[in-house]
Amino acid sequence: MKEMVENFLRHLEIERGMSEHTIRAYRKDLEEFATYSPKAADAIEMIDVRGFVAQQIKNGLTKTTAGRRLSSVRSFLKFLTREGYLKANPAKLVTTPKAERHLPKFLSVDDVFALIEGPDTIGFIHARDKAILELLYSSGLRVSEVCGLNAEDINTREGLVKVKGKGRKERIVPLGSKATEAIRAYMTEKILLKKKSKTLFLNKSGTSLSERSIRRVVVKYARLIGVSGQVGPHTIRHTFASHLLQAGADLRVIQELLGHASLSTTQRYTHLDITHLMDIYDRAHPLSSEEKD
Repeated sequence: MKEMVENFLRHLEIERGMSEHTIRAYRKDLEEFATYSPKAADAIEMIDVRGFVAQQIKNGLTKTTAGRRLSSVRSFLKFLTREGYLKANPAKLVTTPKAERHLPKFLSVDDVFALIEGPDTIGFIHARDKAILELLYSSGLRVSEVCGLNAEDINTREGLVKVKGKGRKERIVPLGSKATEAIRAYMTEKILLKKKSKTLFLNKSGTSLSERSIRRVVVKYARLIGVSGQVGPHTIRHTFASHLLQAGADLRVIQELLGHASLSTTQRYTHLDITHLMDIYDRAHPLSSEEKD
């Protein structure tokens, strides 16, 4: 099976344009499956796939993780079917475990403003951190998308950023005035220190900033303002979407900004609190207006 897995992963990289991070996840999932069912690829049956999913849950994995691993196996077997190694995909009829629904965590307006105001404005590192935080909240980018940005992807004149998202799909996202100002200040510091890398965000050594490093930046300033719990770049992405929705933005517009392939993914953000809902009701519902009159 190992050779088949490698062929599949090459297919994902070359033909599907998937990121290194995604391919690593597929590899790990398929290695787990091969350990559970060490059969030849063309001998895999539906019972093997069902047993694998059941074992994952029994071993304490969440239904979400078990479902993701099933999805990896299903895609792999679909590839083998298309290549003629299998007559039919044995995972096609295996039911995906119904995952628990968790609302995305997001920050209040006051908290996110305090977070962004955390870094000083002088010096390369402070200017960089400020630009990262402003960009995350202004444009709702994934941490991987921030890491992948080059200086040429930022159009400070038009207030736009060109993003390469999942599957290497490109999209253009607006860049707020505060984020534009912060990025300009950071790029000035970058030029002064003669850091010539085309990558936008760099570390002290002048090499590309990693996803882990960007998470550390967010965690550092979150702690400074006393925000408890797990706060990271994805928290700011959730905050971006939640605040747009609360301000009345259309869900499909938010979908485009976030780069979601499916609207159902974006619909997680429809978790407005009852106070906000009542406020909208009071301002918009005809009967509510009549009662006030």
